[in-house]
Order: sequence, then structure tokens, then C-alpha cells
Amino acid sequence: MEYRAFGKTYVVRIDPGEEILSQVKQVCESEKILLGTISGLGAVNKAVVVLFETATRDYHSTVLTGDFEITSLGGNITTMEEEVYLHVHANFTGADNCTFGGHLNEAVVSTSCELIIQAIEGQVRRAFDPTIGLNVLDFT
Repeated sequence: MEYRAFGKTYVVRIDPGEEILSQVKQVCESEKILLGTISGLGAVNKAVVVLFETATRDYHSTVLTGDFEITSLGGNITTMEEEVYLHVHANFTGADNCTFGGHLNEAVVSTSCELIIQAIEGQVRRAFDPTIGLNVLDFT
């Protein structure tokens, strides 16, 4: 991975074999980014996307292996228990042009991934909301 800062905007290249979320977290920790947005595209050969089933509060994972283009990747950066917390969703398309997407748990780059991280001054924390069963933005 390599990246460059342009003010509060970071342009990031993630290389083959590297896992996207861990690399983004590394940039955030190195640059002390506690709040921001992420957008990107690229290609992966493995991805794990998740759907949260509201009624049962269960997560359903889909593992994608093979050649997939990232057609859209977006998310936000916050903190939870003083650690960087990434909330990222992505869409992937394969050779058949079928699209898969959801909450991103893992993605391993096959050729390249290009991301823009926009840092925002400040900090927003997350807290577990037992009513819905998820970690939500906490403005208290």
C-alpha cells in the first residue's frame, strides 16, 4: 500500500494480496483520522459481504472468490472504544455482470484498489444499541 496526503484528503493505492479494510485502518491509525469518509474502486479475488437480518439479528455472510470488479465502495470512519471503527459497504460484479453487495467484512485485492479517504475534523463515537442490535452513531 502507498498513499499521499493532500490536506485532509488521502489518495490510497492498495496492492495485490493486501486486505482493504486492514490497510484503511492502518492509514487511519498512522494519520490519526478519527472521522471521515471512504470511497473507492478496484478489483478483488476474495470478498466477504454481509447482510444483517433485522428480525433475527443474525448476520448472513456471502464469500466471493474469483475475479470481481469493485463497482462501488463507500463508508465512514468513526471510533468505538477509542479504536478506529470502519463501516464500509461495497458492490462487486463478476464476469457474468451479476452484482453482489452488502456490508464489507473482508476484501483481498487482486490487481489494485484505489481509495479516497476524506478526513473530517472531530470525532464521532459508536455505541451498541440493544434495541436494534447494531453499533450506531452516538452523539452524546
